[in-house]
Amino acid sequence: MTSADTSAASFDPSLTESKGWSLRKVLAPFAVGLALLSAFLTFVVLTGLTRIEPTREVVGSFLLINAATILLLVGIIVREVWLMVQARRRGRAAARLHVQIVSLFSVIAVLPAVLVAVVANVTIDRGLDRLFSGPTREVIQNSLIIARAYTYEHAQLIRGDILGMANDIAHARPLFDQDRGSFKQLLTASAEARDLPGAMLIDKDGAVQETAETGITQNFTAPPRDFLSNVNETDPQIAVFPEANYVAAVIRLHAFNDTFLYVARLLDPRVVAQLKQTETSVAEYAQVESRRLGIQVAFALMFAVIALTILMASVLIGLNFANWLVAPIRRLMGAAIVVSTGDLHVQVPVHKSEGDLAQLGETFNKMTQELRTQRDELVSASDLIDSRRRFIEAVLSSASAGIIGVDASGSVGILNRSAEKLIGHAESETLDHPLSDVLPELDEMMKTAREGTQRLVQGQITITRDGQERNLSVRVSAEQTSQSRDSYIITLDDITELVSAQRTSAWGDVARRIAHEIKNPLTPIQLSAERIRRKFGKVITEDKAVFDQCTDTIVRQVDDIRRMVDEFSRFARMPKPVMEGEDAADTVRQAVFLMKVAHPDLDIETDIKQDPLQAQFDRRLISQAVTNIVKNAAEAIEQVPPEELGKGRIDVIAARENDDIVIDVIDNGIGLPKVARARLLEPYVTTRAKGTGLGLAIVGRVLEDHGGRIELKDASDFRPGQRGAWMRLRFAVSGHAAKVEVREQTVEAKAQETNQPADETARPVETTNNEAKIEAATGG
Repeated sequence: MTSADTSAASFDPSLTESKGWSLRKVLAPFAVGLALLSAFLTFVVLTGLTRIEPTREVVGSFLLINAATILLLVGIIVREVWLMVQARRRGRAAARLHVQIVSLFSVIAVLPAVLVAVVANVTIDRGLDRLFSGPTREVIQNSLIIARAYTYEHAQLIRGDILGMANDIAHARPLFDQDRGSFKQLLTASAEARDLPGAMLIDKDGAVQETAETGITQNFTAPPRDFLSNVNETDPQIAVFPEANYVAAVIRLHAFNDTFLYVARLLDPRVVAQLKQTETSVAEYAQVESRRLGIQVAFALMFAVIALTILMASVLIGLNFANWLVAPIRRLMGAAIVVSTGDLHVQVPVHKSEGDLAQLGETFNKMTQELRTQRDELVSASDLIDSRRRFIEAVLSSASAGIIGVDASGSVGILNRSAEKLIGHAESETLDHPLSDVLPELDEMMKTAREGTQRLVQGQITITRDGQERNLSVRVSAEQTSQSRDSYIITLDDITELVSAQRTSAWGDVARRIAHEIKNPLTPIQLSAERIRRKFGKVITEDKAVFDQCTDTIVRQVDDIRRMVDEFSRFARMPKPVMEGEDAADTVRQAVFLMKVAHPDLDIETDIKQDPLQAQFDRRLISQAVTNIVKNAAEAIEQVPPEELGKGRIDVIAARENDDIVIDVIDNGIGLPKVARARLLEPYVTTRAKGTGLGLAIVGRVLEDHGGRIELKDASDFRPGQRGAWMRLRFAVSGHAAKVEVREQTVEAKAQETNQPADETARPVETTNNEAKIEAATGG
C-alpha cells in the first residue's frame, strides 16, 4: 500500500501547468487590450473624430498596426488550440469538455462579429450606391446649372449694354477728339443709364484713356494685352470675376484706332458665394465619385480589420475563460483518476478565486479523506477476516472428514479437499451449484433437517463414484443465520473400510464357528456311511442301486461340506504374508501357465511390459490371487452361450506404474453386474450358482496385506466394444502391508465415531443360531 506522504507528493495538478502558465496569463490580456486599442484608434481616425487627417499614409500605418495585433492574437490562439489538441490526443483529463467550451465560446464570438461586418459592408455599399445614383447626380448638376444661370443672365445683359454703348460712343468720335469733358459726361451718362458701375476706354496695351465717373470706387481689373488682341468690333468678350463679385465685357470700337470699350457690372455677393459653394461641392462630388471604389475598399477593409480584431480578441477571451473554467475541473478529474487506481491520499489544490469550483475541490478532499479512513478500517477488518479465513481453511484442509457448507438457498458454498475426493467433484465444479445436483444422495437427509426441529441429523448413505461404491457417515448441522432459512454444515466420513472390516470380522467369526461346529461331525458321518455300505451292501438285495446311490451321495456331500469348511477355515485364518524380493513377472507367468494347462480350450495370453518386475511380496499368496482371478475369468467365459462366445480369450498384462505392480486380467465372459458391484468383494457374495463367494474376498485380503487393492471394471473400458470383465490387481512394490494393530485401532476409532462399542464393530452379536450369525454378518 502506498504511504500517505508518497501519494500526496506524487500528485499536484498545478505543477504541470505552472511553467508556461504565468507567461500565458500575462500575454493574452496584453494582446487583447492592444488589439482593441488599435481597432478603436483606427475607427476614430477614419471617421474624422480626431485632428489627424486620414491620409493614405495614416490609414496604411493604422492598418499595419491592426494586422500586427491580429497576427499576435492569431499566434496565441493557434498555440492555445495546439495545446488543446495535444491534450485531447494524450487523453488528458477534461480535454473533451475543454474543446466543447472553447467551441461554444468561439461560435458565440464569431457569429455576431461576422453579422456586424456583413451588415456594415452592405450598408456602406447601399449608401454609396444611393449617393452616386442618377437622381443625386442630377440634383447636384442642376444646382450648378441654376447657380451658373444667374451669371449667364448678367452676361447676356452686359452684352447688350456694351453693344449699345459701343454704338453710341462710335457716333461721338468727333466729340472725343474736340471736347474731352463733354465726351466724359456722355460716357458717364451712358454708363449710368445702363446701370454699369464701371465704364472706360482703353488702348491695345490696356492703358485707360477715359473713365466714366459713376461714383463707385471699386477697382475693375483691365484685361491683359494678349486678351485684347483677340477682341473684335462685333462680338464682345465677356468674363465673370466671382472673387470680385462683378461681370465684365470688352469690345473693339470701330470708329477708334485700337481703342476698346470695357464695362463692368456688380453681382449679388450672396449669389456669388452660393455659386462658389455649389461649384466646390460639385467638384468634391466628382472627386469622390472618381474615388468610389477606393472608398468602398477602404471602408470594407476598416470594418474587416476591426471586426477581425474584435473577433480574435473574443476568441482569445473565450479560450482564456475556458482555461480558467476547465483548470479546476481538470484537477478534479485527474485526482479522480488517481483515486480510481486506489490512491486515496490525493488532495486537490483549492484556490478561493475559483468560487463554487473551489468549494467542490474542498468537498472532494473531504470525501477522499473519509474514504481513506473507511478504507483503512475496512482493510483492518479484512485482514482480521482473512487471517480467520486462512485459519479456517487450514483447519478444513487438514480435516480428514469431508466438510460441505450449504447456504440457505441450498447451494454449495464451502468444500474442503476431503469432500472433493469423497464426492468425486472438484471445488470449481460444485461451488454455487445446488447440493441436489452435486450429491443427490443427501436429498432425504436434507429434507429431514429442514423439516425437523433438531439441530443435528445423522445417518449413512451409499454413493457410487467411478464404478466404486462408498459408504459415508453423514452429519447435518443447522447453522442459525439472520435470514429466515438456515444454512447447513455437512460432515462426511468414509466408513467403507469400517463396514468392510465389520463384515469381514463377522464372517471370520462365523467361519471359525462353522469350521468348529460342522467339521467335527463330518468324519463320523462319512465313516458311518462307508461302514453301512460295507456291512449292509452285500446283505441288501432289494433296491441295492438305491442303497448304493444314497450312500455315495452321503459320502460325496460330506466331501463337499468338508471342502467348504476348509475354505471357511482358510478365510478365517489368512496367513500373514512373508515379504521377500521376488520377480512379479515370473510369478504371473507360472500362474498363467498352470491355468493354460487346466483350460486348453481357452486362449490365455500373457503380456509382460517390463521384465523382470522386482518387488517385495509373498510369492505364494500373489500366485494364489492371480490364479483365483484367472479361474474366475475362465468360469465367466463358460457361462456365455456357445453361439455368442466364439473363442474364449483371457489377457493377462503385468506392468509397473510408479510405485505399484499392476496386473490386469481381461476376459470376454459374461462380465460383472452394474449394480452393487463393490459387494462382490465381500465374503459369501457371488453371482455363480456353485460359488462360495470367498474367492474375490480372499484376493482382496491378500492385496490389502500387500498395500494394494483390487479394482473391478468392464472390458469395454480396456477395449471398446468388448464383452467381459477387467480385473486389476494392484499392490505396492515395497510390499508395505497394513498392520493388524493399526487396522484394529482404526476400527475402534471409527466405531467410537459411530457411537458403537469396539467389540460390536469387530464382531457381530453372538447367537447359538448359525443362520442368525450369517444374517448379522451380511447386514440382513
